[in-house]
Amino acid sequence: MLTTLPEIGKPLQDEHVEFLNTLSKSARAAIVQMVANAASGHPGGSCSVIDYLALIYAFIVSQTGEDVVVSNGHTSPAVYSILAEMGYIPRQEVIDTFRKSGSIYEGHITRHVAGVHYGTGPLGVGVSAASGMALAEDLRKSNKHVFALVGDGEAQEGQVYEMMHFVNKYKLSNYILFVDYNEVQLTDSLEKIMPINIKGIFDASGWNVIDVDGHDFAAMWDAVGQAYASDKPTVLIGHTIMGKGVSFMEPDGADYKATWHGIAPKPEQAEEAVNNELKVSDEELEALNNFRESTVQWHPKDPHSYDIDVLTPMPEVKTGEPRILEAGTKADCRGAYGNALLDLAKLNDNVLASTADLGGSVKTAVMGKEFPERHIEVGIAEQHMVSLAGGLSLSGFIPFCSTFGAFMTSRAKDQARVNDINRCNAKMVATHCGLSVGEDGPTHQAIDDIGSFLGLLNTQVLEPADANQCDRIIRFIASHYGNFYVRMGRHKYEVILKEDGTVFYDENYKFEYGKADLIREGSDVTVIAAGSMVPIAVNVADEMKGKVEVLAVNSIKALDKEAIKASLEKTGKVITLEDHNPYNGYGSQVSALLAEEAINAKIKHLGVTEYQLSGDAMELYEIAGIGPNALKEAINSM
Repeated sequence: MLTTLPEIGKPLQDEHVEFLNTLSKSARAAIVQMVANAASGHPGGSCSVIDYLALIYAFIVSQTGEDVVVSNGHTSPAVYSILAEMGYIPRQEVIDTFRKSGSIYEGHITRHVAGVHYGTGPLGVGVSAASGMALAEDLRKSNKHVFALVGDGEAQEGQVYEMMHFVNKYKLSNYILFVDYNEVQLTDSLEKIMPINIKGIFDASGWNVIDVDGHDFAAMWDAVGQAYASDKPTVLIGHTIMGKGVSFMEPDGADYKATWHGIAPKPEQAEEAVNNELKVSDEELEALNNFRESTVQWHPKDPHSYDIDVLTPMPEVKTGEPRILEAGTKADCRGAYGNALLDLAKLNDNVLASTADLGGSVKTAVMGKEFPERHIEVGIAEQHMVSLAGGLSLSGFIPFCSTFGAFMTSRAKDQARVNDINRCNAKMVATHCGLSVGEDGPTHQAIDDIGSFLGLLNTQVLEPADANQCDRIIRFIASHYGNFYVRMGRHKYEVILKEDGTVFYDENYKFEYGKADLIREGSDVTVIAAGSMVPIAVNVADEMKGKVEVLAVNSIKALDKEAIKASLEKTGKVITLEDHNPYNGYGSQVSALLAEEAINAKIKHLGVTEYQLSGDAMELYEIAGIGPNALKEAINSM
């Protein structure tokens, strides 16, 4: 029976080790049962990490609730089993329903489960999200630590290296990472698949590196004590055995065979193990029950409390007064973004900005000059930046992260997708989108970025028409929950005006998600334009004197059905105009809307259908067939 909890920095006593042996044994029994019952799962790695999880949950997390992120998300059986041992989730329900239809106990770690701080699966993502949580605690100057786990094969992922450098740069001594160094990955041994010097890499990155036996509780507790005392981030390289503690698995793991990485044991194998080496006696069961009832102090919130709907207003966020540029002003949206971000940072201590060595280009440097401690420079590490934002957002901050559109939506799509699944609150703002980036050429001209994020179910995609609307959109996404992707170009152009020559997005304008703006009324053709195409459409409409109706759209996932229907009832013809390809941009979405609503209208799409070379933005617009002349030609041909 456990009578006391150990102190960090002091050795474990025999009673502590005895209790942990019982706890791990019971957890291993649950692991074997749930995987066998599901006839799928990953028992080997789960058994190799369970001793470390048992240690930190029993003696630290159960008392403090400090964040734990298990990046190697396939070891979900280990996580679910230890959460069950703490009394956070029902043990038998996990065993019975793991990986089954309708169950929250998914094959990879999920936030649907009480006690899970960030759901993981794609390798490399979780360690970056955990570093965001550690940075959050550091910014708050709290004394809390963040624990993360990573697989040794997972350390081959480039994102892990991005995280290493970042955590060292920001001296996050509250970050403790455990490497499950069982030297086996999915198909074979680490040595055969991709040998890496994990210790040397972390050492070279400036971490406090500790080699430890991942199955020796006393040694691991001593290592945790050293980590708490260090002024550096600490990595514990836990030498483990895949399948440890299970008689039919451990020999293969000790021989560096991948047999039990992702293979479920047969029911008879599981039953034999549970009734023999994993059998928990009545006395041991009493000790576990007593621990849950009398020793566990922290309990997680109901996971449903985290299910905040996308676009839910956050009234606690102060948005300030919008900046309104006067008629005749030429401005880029990225400049408006930087200024709005600065205003938000002045009013809200939890607003952060991060960039990947592009602060001057994406204009977050404006905020960084005044609030350097809240301007996070990650270096050329877009994947890490987006996952970092996810972790920060789940720790109470409102993180804006910015880079070029081509990098945000291609390199970091996986990371944005995992944030989307986790229902995070990350604000992704991309500049240099479309042909607006001009001279940088096709590698940087993001003409597929909208489509890249269109299928993310909890991420909204926005595009401002000019600098004045951009200001309102930035303030809107800061004050509404959810992941957002805001795209904008690089070049400057005049702010949009009403027909009387006054500013369209003036002091009376309020941004409404999904609402299209009727910029010009016309009789013959409706032009549905987005972003930097709006002023082009307006200029053409003015030149053609009442023939062209211009609708400015900004929310591709929430097109304004009523406004579009009303316009097409009048004109019967529509042209979509976008600085993006029409196949998975506004063109395709408007076509889908017309089909769904049974709107009979003649339609033509103007978008970028071929990669362009370098050149001035306006020149490239004409070459690509989305400039003023191309639009006029399209109108006249309908």
